[in-house]
Amino acid sequence: MAALSSVAPLARRLLDLLLPPRCGRCGVDVPADATLCLTCWSAVTFVTEPLCEVCGLPFEIRPFGSAVCGACLAEPPVFDRARAAVVYDDATRSLVLAFKHGDRLTLAPLFAAWMVRAGAGLMEQADVIVPVPLHRWRLLSRRYNQAAVLAHALGRATGVNVVDSLLLRTRQTPSQGRKSAAQRTLNVRGAFALRNNCDGAAEVIEGRRIVLVDDVFTTGATVSACTRVLRRSGAVAVDVLTLARVT
Repeated sequence: MAALSSVAPLARRLLDLLLPPRCGRCGVDVPADATLCLTCWSAVTFVTEPLCEVCGLPFEIRPFGSAVCGACLAEPPVFDRARAAVVYDDATRSLVLAFKHGDRLTLAPLFAAWMVRAGAGLMEQADVIVPVPLHRWRLLSRRYNQAAVLAHALGRATGVNVVDSLLLRTRQTPSQGRKSAAQRTLNVRGAFALRNNCDGAAEVIEGRRIVLVDDVFTTGATVSACTRVLRRSGAVAVDVLTLARVT
């Protein structure tokens, strides 16, 4: 056993010599896997307080009184709280797209660490983590569900149980890109349901606090549609945690 433990670091060093770790964004050499170089790290805008207590929208200045944004006051969302790790902008777009479409799954632990920090208040109260599902045809073409990858990375980091077979995308919706908020809501209306063959679905949901995981929060249409399904099935609370947020 001791011999094996001494071989692993040597194998790691040899692998680093052959395939040196690269920055997850620009590709320059970095000291360790799944990290960013200083330049790329400095370009990332993390979502920090002050922010809306409900949807997590960052404020430029700390508001007086209730820290709830105008949109949430005018029309409270169906989910309880939403938090995101980073702002979705020019600096993070390439990271998110490389992870989502470019097989850069080695970035998942880094992203999960960011999300754990951003959603600390959500995760400490969570009973179960549920990822937003992909339709089976999109999953077949993409080969993996980026939300499920993030969810499992979060589960490993926090010890919270992950159930990725709970929700089903019942129809293949067109991309949400370039759609207005109203069009996005209409696009995903009725697009989610509980998976019929998920054993113990009622026990997983009823009376539980669920953290719903996705990659990017834009208008909240997709996570709201999923939340409605979970609420109808007895969830006592549904919080949303995403890697990035469009502001």
